[in-house]
Amino acid sequence: MPRRRSPPYVLTASKFFPPMPKSDAMTDTSSCASDAPENRALSAAQARERMMAEVIPIVGHEFVSVRSSLGRILAADIIAPHDVPAHDNSAMDGYAICFDSLSASGETPLSVVGTAFAGNAFSGLVGKGQAVRIMTGAVLPAGADTVVVQEVTRLENGVIFVPTGQRLGQNTRRAGEDLMHGAVALATGKRIGPAELGLIASLGIAEVDVKRRLRVAFFSTGDELSSIGNPLAPGEIYDSNRYTLHGLLTRLGAEIIDMGVVPDQPAALEATLAEAAQVADAIITTGGVSVGEADFIKETLAKLGQVKFWKLNIKPGRPMAFGKVGNAWLFGLPGNPVAVMVSYTQFALDALLRLSGLDPIPERPLLTVQSANVIKKQAGRREYLRGQIVAVDGQWQVKTTGNQGSGVLRSMSEANCFVVLAEDCAGVQAGDAVQVQLFDGIF
Repeated sequence: MPRRRSPPYVLTASKFFPPMPKSDAMTDTSSCASDAPENRALSAAQARERMMAEVIPIVGHEFVSVRSSLGRILAADIIAPHDVPAHDNSAMDGYAICFDSLSASGETPLSVVGTAFAGNAFSGLVGKGQAVRIMTGAVLPAGADTVVVQEVTRLENGVIFVPTGQRLGQNTRRAGEDLMHGAVALATGKRIGPAELGLIASLGIAEVDVKRRLRVAFFSTGDELSSIGNPLAPGEIYDSNRYTLHGLLTRLGAEIIDMGVVPDQPAALEATLAEAAQVADAIITTGGVSVGEADFIKETLAKLGQVKFWKLNIKPGRPMAFGKVGNAWLFGLPGNPVAVMVSYTQFALDALLRLSGLDPIPERPLLTVQSANVIKKQAGRREYLRGQIVAVDGQWQVKTTGNQGSGVLRSMSEANCFVVLAEDCAGVQAGDAVQVQLFDGIF
C-alpha cells in the first residue's frame, strides 16, 4: 500500500470558510527590504510589547444563547435590567425584626407573628415588639430592618428571646447591592466563564452578543514530517506539532483550519501562506524559521508581507517570526515540540487573545517557590524550564522534569509549570527561590 503524507490543503480551505473581508487598516505594505527586522534578538518583554502594540481586535459579532456563550468574548456591555437582588432579603434563616425593638441590656422578648419564605413573602407589617420567622432569600417584611439568626434565639410559646450584641441591618442583603438597575454588569471584552453564565442568567437575559470566533489557520513545514498511521522512512519523524496546536487552539475557542504539512519548497509555502491569509485572521506555522538552507518562512514572509521580528533572546524558542501576510497575522513558531509550546504560551497566545477581543489581557502571575534541585544556566537569556510543583513538609517546591531538551515533549507532559529563569540568572542551587508560572490558565 502506498504511503500517504498529510497534504497541504491550500486548494480546499476556502470550502470551509469564506474569504476574509478586506481591511482598510493595513496601509503599510512594505516588505522586509524596507521594514527590516532587527539583527539582535529581542527580549521576551520587548517581543510581547511589540506584538501587543500591533494587533487590534477582529470585527464581527453574533448573538448566542447563554449556555452557548461559555468561553466567548462579549461584543457589547451587558446592562442590568433591574436591581440585583431585586428586593431587600434575608441572608440567613432566622427572625426578621425592627432593630429599635431590642433592649440595650438583657434579652428582648418578641412575639412571632408570621413566616416569610423564599418566593412567598410575609404580607403584613413587623411592628415594634414583633418578629417574623424568615428563610434565606425571603423578602424582608415591611417594618423589618435586621435578621437575627435562629441559633442565638430561644423560642417559648410563640415568643423568641433575642440576646444582646445584635447589629442594625445584620444578615440582610439590600436591593441593588450586587448590581443597580442600569449598571454595567459585564463589560465589552469580558470572557464569559461559569460565574458570568450565572450572572447573566440572574438578570433574566437569554441571548448574549459576543465576538465572532477568531479564525486561525496552521500548518507544519518540513520534508522529514510524516502523518500518524504511516510507517516511518529513514530520517522521518511524525508530525506532533499540529496535534499540539489543535489542542491549544481548541482550548482558545478559535475556529481552526488545519492545512496539513507543507514540504520544504518555496512555491508550496508561498501558495499555502497566500491561501491561509484569505481565510484566516491569524496563521501559525511550525518549523522553517531558523537559518538553515531549507528554512523559508522568513524569506517568504518578507516576499508576501511584513516581518516585524524573527529572533528572541529566550530558550527554548529563539527563532520565532512575527509578521503579516495580507490581513492575517503570522506567528512562525520553531519546529521543536517544546519550543512550539513555549513560543505559543508566552507570546502568540496573548496576541491571539487580543485579536479575539479580550480586554484587558490578563497578566499571569509568577509565583516564588523553592527549587528542589540544582539548575545549570548561563547568564544572558531568559529560559523556560519544565517543572513540577510538589509539597514537601508543608512547603511548595519545584523540581525540573528530567531532560530539558526542546525536542523532549515528555518533559511538558510531566510538568505542571514553567520555571522561569531571568536573563541575569547564572544558575540555581537546591533551596534557592525561583519563579514559576503555573500551566493552569494558559493551556
